[in-house]
Amino acid sequence: MSKIEAKLEAMGLQLPAPMKLAKPMQLPFAWVRVHGKRAFISGHGPLKPDGTLAHPLGKLGVELAVDEGYAAARLVALSMLASLKRELGDLDRVTAWVRVFGMVNSAPGFNQQPAVINGFSDLILELWGPEAGAHARSAVGMASLPMDIPVEIEAEVDIA
Repeated sequence: MSKIEAKLEAMGLQLPAPMKLAKPMQLPFAWVRVHGKRAFISGHGPLKPDGTLAHPLGKLGVELAVDEGYAAARLVALSMLASLKRELGDLDRVTAWVRVFGMVNSAPGFNQQPAVINGFSDLILELWGPEAGAHARSAVGMASLPMDIPVEIEAEVDIA
């Protein structure tokens, strides 16, 4: 078991199964694209352990509060880590988190996107530490997100 997976287990966290899509939805892209020593991670949403969409769904500032968005962003991190593990075979191959782009399904006037995306960043920093886990980041509001998910996040990592 990798060091990162051991930390996840010690924290009581589980990586979800691959996303289960509702028919007839098709997503014709790779969840993770490795190019050289970098992995580009497509936008992920929050998943339950069985790979179905985690609830609650909806907009921050209307249906969801900041703490619910934070929890959703944390689930997005687990979803992303599961995709990385499937592609790389070992999460310890991630040597540095380079860039994170967080999108928040936001009601008009909602301006706490950074606090929501902290759910993702805090978990990555806890798992990889302040050196390898440090990343450049954007946290922006969107008028809507696919399937009414509250948070979608994409990232780039360096790999060994």
